[in-house]
Amino acid sequence: MASSLDFMQAAMIERRKFLIGSALAAGSLILPAGARKAFAATDLQFASSIRSLSNAFHVSWDKGSQAYAGTVGATYGALVTEGNSEKGIADVKALLAKVGNKLVLGVDPNDVPDARPIVEAVAKAGGHVVTVWNKPDDLHPWDFGDNYVAHFSFNGVPAGEQTAKALFDTFGGEGGIVALGGIASNAPAIQRKQGLMNAIKANGKVELLDFQDADWDSTKANNVVSAWITRFGDKIKGVWAANDGMAMGALEALRAEGLAGKVQVSGVDGTKDAVTAIKNKEMAATVDWNPYWIGGYALSLGYHAATGAFTPSKEPKEHREFYGTGVLITQADVDAYWKSNIDATPTIDWNDLWGKVTGGING
Repeated sequence: MASSLDFMQAAMIERRKFLIGSALAAGSLILPAGARKAFAATDLQFASSIRSLSNAFHVSWDKGSQAYAGTVGATYGALVTEGNSEKGIADVKALLAKVGNKLVLGVDPNDVPDARPIVEAVAKAGGHVVTVWNKPDDLHPWDFGDNYVAHFSFNGVPAGEQTAKALFDTFGGEGGIVALGGIASNAPAIQRKQGLMNAIKANGKVELLDFQDADWDSTKANNVVSAWITRFGDKIKGVWAANDGMAMGALEALRAEGLAGKVQVSGVDGTKDAVTAIKNKEMAATVDWNPYWIGGYALSLGYHAATGAFTPSKEPKEHREFYGTGVLITQADVDAYWKSNIDATPTIDWNDLWGKVTGGING
């Protein structure tokens, strides 16, 4: 939200591409002359720490991680938090106790504070870690030498704003909407909500009937939307959701009332279910971050650091904390997207470490 980030094959998708941050020059990895390999691939233990394998986004993340591990012959396993921060941290520490400095970890911390103990534990053991989405603002890779390889994310403000605008267009830009947030303290949830509020303010004719956090969970979203349908009835002209999982829960609630397609939904993540719903004109929009690429790319960064192909501490800060690329998908261009990314399976260059970097994270 499996495809590479070679999304721009279709001209319509190219026009929908939005870059977050200042564009940097793309470039593939070049092994420095005389670089020393600290580990061979077969010495390393790859792992991804993710929220749930019932979540389509993380299922795709896990598949990308598996795919990349297979290309270099490394052992891989998934650590699943099920939304429990203590379990997520404990699982990482337990794996470190077994494999020590051989660990290469890609992690989506369950909550912002979780990143610090995970990073500190991996760095202390001499392993290599890449964080995605969530971390405290004062936790930086460059404060941990080469072991905290990088943090990358995607700016949720334009994503929230553009999906909201696409949703508003489905009902003529005037009327009431309801909105589903993620985990309130998660950086992506905060950013995407800000984008929604920006769009509402700029529009001036859309009323936010209610906003509730559903913790990125499809079942919770379904229950909330079912209650909203009873409460607000035909005042609801659209349902905005901060991720595709919640969007699908909302859509199921609308289907149960015969409202699917009449009341449009928007999401974020670019999961296949969401793109299918857009194609079927039940959803207005989503944004594709390509979780398949995220999973493999996080491990690729860690692997190349662990094997000495590059030295993180010698890289500019824009290669330590950065935004990646997202693609807006709407009903107007979903067919072109489907042809390029669902019917076809583009090849990913896992060694292209900086080609999808679109700017350093500020703040």
